[in-house]
Amino acid sequence: MEEVTETEPKETHAPSRNVSQGLKSLAVLVVLGTASAVAGLFMVDPSGQPTHGTADAATPPPLAVTLLSATDLNDPAVLARNTGTLKSRQTLTDLVVSLGANHQDANSALHTLYSGDLLDARRLRPGLLAEAYMEDDQLRALSIRAEADRSLLITRTQNGAWEATALNARLTPSYHRIAASIETSIYDTARSLGAGDQQVVDFANAFAYDVDFQREIHPGDAFEIVYETYVDERGKPVKSGEVVFASLDGRALSRDFYRFAPSDDQVADYFDSKGESATKFLMKTPINGARLSSSFGKRRHPISGYTRLHKGTDFAAPTGTPVYAAGHGTVARASRYGGYGNYVKIKHANGYQTAYAHLSRYGRGMKAGKRVRQGDIIGYVGSTGASTGPHLHYEVYIKGTPVNAMRLKLPTGRKLAETPEILAEFAARKAEIDQIRASQGADFEQALLVSATTDQP
Repeated sequence: MEEVTETEPKETHAPSRNVSQGLKSLAVLVVLGTASAVAGLFMVDPSGQPTHGTADAATPPPLAVTLLSATDLNDPAVLARNTGTLKSRQTLTDLVVSLGANHQDANSALHTLYSGDLLDARRLRPGLLAEAYMEDDQLRALSIRAEADRSLLITRTQNGAWEATALNARLTPSYHRIAASIETSIYDTARSLGAGDQQVVDFANAFAYDVDFQREIHPGDAFEIVYETYVDERGKPVKSGEVVFASLDGRALSRDFYRFAPSDDQVADYFDSKGESATKFLMKTPINGARLSSSFGKRRHPISGYTRLHKGTDFAAPTGTPVYAAGHGTVARASRYGGYGNYVKIKHANGYQTAYAHLSRYGRGMKAGKRVRQGDIIGYVGSTGASTGPHLHYEVYIKGTPVNAMRLKLPTGRKLAETPEILAEFAARKAEIDQIRASQGADFEQALLVSATTDQP
């Protein structure tokens, strides 16, 4: 844990009217120059509306002037600032105590956050930053960096109680574009260009129905991602947002997708250039990060020794890996089923059924008659029944006949052309995104690609 202690000399100010000790603490923090807790931030109430004491994020000095002019600092405090980050398996209380606070003060101050629903103790992650402001070994104020764009300030009032305030950064939305050829994987390449894990996941989700990322992505395939970014008043990137454009040009598939929320249902989805949804009737693979270990077709069974039709596709994955409903439907069965072990079967529209076998356990509430939506967790990978190791056995039936899920041509989702006014909305949004791409070099790169192709003998 990195720990920093800063002490400032006392300053004398002319007396004014009396205010709470908590305000004194905040005023002293401003005087001490604790920009990490105040600069570029403004106060909001739980609903997100500015409260009294709101400061312009772009101009922190007026906040100091306002507080100092309203605060009696006849006996200004000398504060020490101790800084540390949350470690794995460490509680937030333990962190605050390690910064110099006693257990009672640490618990009381943090309880103010928990009771006010400003912080969820169950969602704390290692690396969270905390700053404790101490006076004579007593905690006077505490700053918690809850998120990249959100801090929480807790100050002690005149009667010894604690008050908490949320400080949210004033952010400006922007966009960032990355494009490259794949060397090892889309994940490695995209991360090296600045994209975060969530942007890579969003990109993969857009193509999840068309491409098997474990087997159908090859070195030399090209991709492009445009995603939202948010910068603070100093122009520093604070966080990233949704992927608004995803493109893949490879051996398996060449297709572009635009993120768009139709005005009639406000459900955001990815649509191709013609306005057809990326979402399919069924997911191609109802599991993430698995390896295809056995394909559909005749094979010699590893346990019985008989050669017979293998009616599904096997995906090897660690025990406990989530298994998702491949499409909307109703659970027809969720119980033990002979050599299939723990087994779930789902009825979908148009005579389709999917089945999931060898599960270690079922998803919450899974039982016959339960309605599920595409992507719901229906169980977890296991090795129950006639199985030689943890894997998912996945089957697809059409009107009772088993089919190869990997070669299935699935019905697509929504087609915006069926609603002309919505298609016009999409065309306008598509033009906006293409303009963003062009402003960040998309047209230039495309021209170079065309030129290189034309110059080849």
